Amino acid sequence: MTSDPIVTRFAPSPTGYLHIGGARTALFNWLYARGRGGKFLLRIEDTDRARSTPEATAAILQGLTWLGLDWDGEPVSQFEGMARHAEVARAMLEAGSAYRCYSTPEEIAAWRESHPRQPFQSPWRDKGPEDWPDAPYAIRLRAPREGETVIDDQVQGEVRFGNDQLDDMVLLRSDGTPVYMLAVVVDDHDMGVTHVIRGDDHLTNAARQVQVFDAMGWKRPVFAHIPLIHGEDGKKLSKRHGAVGLHEFAALGYPAEAMRNYLARLGWSHGDDELFDDAKALEWFDLSGIGRAPARLDFKKLEHVSGWHIGQMPGDRLLIELDAFLSETGQPALTQRQKSWLTPALDALKDKAKTLPALLDQGRFALVERPVELDPKAEAALDTVSRGMLKSLTAALQHASWTRDDLEQAAKQVAEENGVGLGKVAAPVRAALAGRTSTPSVFDMMMALGRDETLARLNDQADQAG
Repeated sequence: MTSDPIVTRFAPSPTGYLHIGGARTALFNWLYARGRGGKFLLRIEDTDRARSTPEATAAILQGLTWLGLDWDGEPVSQFEGMARHAEVARAMLEAGSAYRCYSTPEEIAAWRESHPRQPFQSPWRDKGPEDWPDAPYAIRLRAPREGETVIDDQVQGEVRFGNDQLDDMVLLRSDGTPVYMLAVVVDDHDMGVTHVIRGDDHLTNAARQVQVFDAMGWKRPVFAHIPLIHGEDGKKLSKRHGAVGLHEFAALGYPAEAMRNYLARLGWSHGDDELFDDAKALEWFDLSGIGRAPARLDFKKLEHVSGWHIGQMPGDRLLIELDAFLSETGQPALTQRQKSWLTPALDALKDKAKTLPALLDQGRFALVERPVELDPKAEAALDTVSRGMLKSLTAALQHASWTRDDLEQAAKQVAEENGVGLGKVAAPVRAALAGRTSTPSVFDMMMALGRDETLARLNDQADQAG
């Protein structure tokens, strides 16, 4: 006997950008389904028409695509399912698991004022057709009044809610529109969702939602309510902590695969493993590894993870990542000439870079064109004596075979002839090749730029010697 295939879903509201917490929720759902050969579905919960925008929906889809999370089928619009949601409410009414409530907003408010800290109890719950007025009515769930609603949560454990603390939830408003809580249940059932993995701020919603599942005789999904993400200070994550939108992390230059690794570890663990690729994440991820305590966003740890992934990437993959980063941030794309100079240096550069902007900064020498503009420190490094040494070096390099050993030997020879250390020769070379004094190894730069470009840049500065 084979078990039913796993089906998870990510169901964001399109009211803004994709929050880092939402991105992690999507990742957990994706890992759980994909790691078990299941389906990962996407539902846009756009019933709040006043706040839902097509732009926000597009931003969410773009964020998920950037993060590398693919979904099965077309995204489902919750708003477009309103007729189906209303149909279920009316079916519950016919079955007796829901009832007509004619209470007005004023009557409900007055009841609550006279019964503080108690859930609303509708006087219409037990009335029949003979008592129904000719007036608009809401459809309410006939929820159990005694006992408990129990949820066996995969993260939180067994969670109990006293039924006397839960009111008879409205399913269909008096204007005929279904409520969000009903829509979620109907959509999860109709989409065949087997596992609901979401933030623990939805835990109280789950108590009401399982009552709808039970009333309809539908199988409950497996619930896993994951703790929220907090800032480094332990407080609920907000803009004061820095980047909170996934697009902001993309713009800061963290590669998508590093974000997947980091977000996977944000509240979930597999022993002491911190650094891993997608294959390992898909193999290891399980709901039992999710902790109950809120996770803390740690930018230093994110940088460490990002640096490791950049260091693991081959050059061609890094170029793709750099192109995507430049596009994301609205910067000009790399030219073929720039790529031809940067590519040979990537192996030497990537081990020191923790982000893509840092990698570009390290490789700036390959991105500038002649005449290379000098910053103040580079200008200071190119005095008359230094330019004279550059002149000697260009002469020595004219006939050198362009290998690292020969380049280093030529530089050492010039240093000896001038009675200085190698560093005194390297400083003006850095300035001439990159226009700055903080650069990768001068020999890495020379190898990457090649003979013609290197000699041209050195000559540009040597020719200004007195």
